[in-house]
Amino acid sequence: MKKYLIILFLHVSLFSFAQIEDAWVYFTDKPNATFYLANPLEMLSQRALDRRASQNIALDEKDVPIAVSYINQITNSVGITVKAKSKWLNALHIRGTIYDIENLENLAFVDHIEFADKTLNASARNASQQNISQVNKNLEALATFGYGTSNNQIEMLNGHLLHQQDFTGNGKIIAVMDTGFVGVDSTAPFQRLQDNNLILGGYDFVNSSTNFYGGGSHGTMVLSTMGGYVENQLVGTAPDAQYYLFITEDINAENPVEESFWVEAAEEADRLGVDIINTSLGYFGFDNPNYNYTYADMNGTTSFISRGSEVAFSRGMICVTSAGNSGTSENPHIAVPADAENTLAVGAVMPDESYATFSSIGPSFDGRVKPDVMAQGKNAVVSDEMGTIGTSDGTSFSGPITAGLVACLWQALPDKTNLEIIQLIKESASLFTAPNTQFGYGIPDFNLIVQNVLGRNSVIQDRFIVYPNPVDNVLHLVFPKDFKAGEISIFNSLGQRVWLEKITVNTTGLSLENLGSGIYFYEIAAGDVSQKGKLIKK
Repeated sequence: MKKYLIILFLHVSLFSFAQIEDAWVYFTDKPNATFYLANPLEMLSQRALDRRASQNIALDEKDVPIAVSYINQITNSVGITVKAKSKWLNALHIRGTIYDIENLENLAFVDHIEFADKTLNASARNASQQNISQVNKNLEALATFGYGTSNNQIEMLNGHLLHQQDFTGNGKIIAVMDTGFVGVDSTAPFQRLQDNNLILGGYDFVNSSTNFYGGGSHGTMVLSTMGGYVENQLVGTAPDAQYYLFITEDINAENPVEESFWVEAAEEADRLGVDIINTSLGYFGFDNPNYNYTYADMNGTTSFISRGSEVAFSRGMICVTSAGNSGTSENPHIAVPADAENTLAVGAVMPDESYATFSSIGPSFDGRVKPDVMAQGKNAVVSDEMGTIGTSDGTSFSGPITAGLVACLWQALPDKTNLEIIQLIKESASLFTAPNTQFGYGIPDFNLIVQNVLGRNSVIQDRFIVYPNPVDNVLHLVFPKDFKAGEISIFNSLGQRVWLEKITVNTTGLSLENLGSGIYFYEIAAGDVSQKGKLIKK
């Protein structure tokens, strides 16, 4: 019996070591760093270097490609298949047996190995912590679109007011990471993008193919909320931005290699000079349950993709990420990479701005506010791969609706850094002073940001500008032309008027010292003209 048990144990052990697993192999150094740092155009485009320079971001070894000799030795190792690579994390995503993978630790340039199945990492060396390191504008209404049924998802964020000021994403580049973009090259909602050469290129990282118009259609719908255009039916939030389309999600499987494809695509986006990355994807569970994450992993540093997202931010880009659709599940929290500290994680609300119950909740496991902000994700107006305009649900759409307006905002405020843009968006949101687990900081107001930052240099001919917002003690107004006199009322959250004051063209600052901190709503009335908005009192 004892001999039988020994043989059985040996058989199980050999079987275990013959299992095919996914893992990341991390390297010790980059021996070619000196050459690349002295010749930055060998690794980054001029536009990428310009984006860095505008934000005072220095080049470092994360920008340097992995040593080709290291890649070749891993590729030629017995039983090893290289699936993806990341210069930022100095690692390769590999596939092979446990035995063959662990043998790689004998190579002098291998720092450590991290299995996707975390239970296998006990026998490996402990992974080392990866350290991630005034505008003068004419603001007359220059762009007027027929939004049709898509008006609500734009107006909720006051994006239409940015468009009226001709901030439509022009000059900004958005990279879309998704499952595929079927129909984008052939259907009417994307014809305007094609005619104006706004799709700059792309790549299918899943199949190592230059055909990025294949794969699934989820990316098609996502792109339509930003760049789609059918007059009086659908207008995207950034109709004049430029786009790269990257397939990183395998529609036939759920495997951690998709995280590595994403990081590889983000590195390419960085190289090309992309400003904003939209990710309507999230990872929590996989086909192999041994690879699954837990809520404890939603800390911004555990997952490969979240660490990659932080590096993307450190390179000067803004990552906008859907929070997830698991709000009613047994695991209702955000997925990766929405947990990354500096990604703008976007949850979903209903068309009436109430919480959409499917939207994943926060906080991150380490207690940070997540999601960061909210946008319409229920009955979002989208185009499918056939060019049919309809509605769909999910944070997959609240995310890109927001990402498009991030591009418009950054166009309006080109001197702001990515960190400043993200902070301004949070501060403009409806619950900034009292965030919660469902809404995060709430629904942002993109026009409010432009008003606050540009102030009196940004006279909009037919609107009042109310700034700063949030306000401390003194509120300022900029009046539209031909204004002579009127009044401003402030209401609390119950709709009760708590403040009223007459205003004239000579009114400068209004003292709000006696108003308590909180969220209010204002209404300015002047003859037949009125204007309403949100006001945050610090």
